[in-house]
Amino acid sequence: MDNKILSIQNISFETLGTLEELIRSDDYQVENIEAQKEAVPNNAEQYAAIIILGGPMAVYDNVGYLQREQELIRSALKQEIPVLGICLGSQLIAQAIGGNVYKGGKKEIGWSNVMLNQAGYNDLFKGINTKNITVFQWHGDTYDLPSKATIMASSKLYPQAFRFGSAIGIQFHIEVNGEMIQRWAEEYSQELKRERIELTELLNHKDNEIKQLFEGCKIVYSNFSNMIKNRSMSL
Repeated sequence: MDNKILSIQNISFETLGTLEELIRSDDYQVENIEAQKEAVPNNAEQYAAIIILGGPMAVYDNVGYLQREQELIRSALKQEIPVLGICLGSQLIAQAIGGNVYKGGKKEIGWSNVMLNQAGYNDLFKGINTKNITVFQWHGDTYDLPSKATIMASSKLYPQAFRFGSAIGIQFHIEVNGEMIQRWAEEYSQELKRERIELTELLNHKDNEIKQLFEGCKIVYSNFSNMIKNRSMSL
């Protein structure tokens, strides 16, 4: 169906977040599936686009449903169906296209700056006029990408956004709001303790960061939505 977008959740509380209201405001239907409990489709052709969300699992653990998600990514790429992968989703795209996903030397958790490059300004981040954007991170894994992938943003440590054909990978979280961050802090409290990160670092006096993140999310979604519309027009 041309107006149906598939959202794959790898864990129940890592959702579309603020992206969902943007998608529905464009009159798309959203089909949510939880990959640990429901079957991952093996063909992308019934969807206008696919969004793959985050989770604490690792691509290199070779979990069955993560392998099926990579097969779906490859199916979408062959048919030029737009795919957006966030955090774990971006790592799945990276491995599906022949990249190497591995544990990074340092975790990125919390608010940090990401630097956009010219490729990013011309593509996913078109409409953002600042060199750096403040984003929310929660990941420990990173990736090396094949030469045909175009990097669009980086942090001091890792690549943060890339494009490969019709697939976009974003390592950081553009979809979170304050309630989601609070929930994640509860669910991943042991990880925060290990990393010696306090909840106050993530949420206190962060209203402006959360607001700006949503503004950035709207721009990123608009550019991704244009990919969907352009493909639909070409069919």
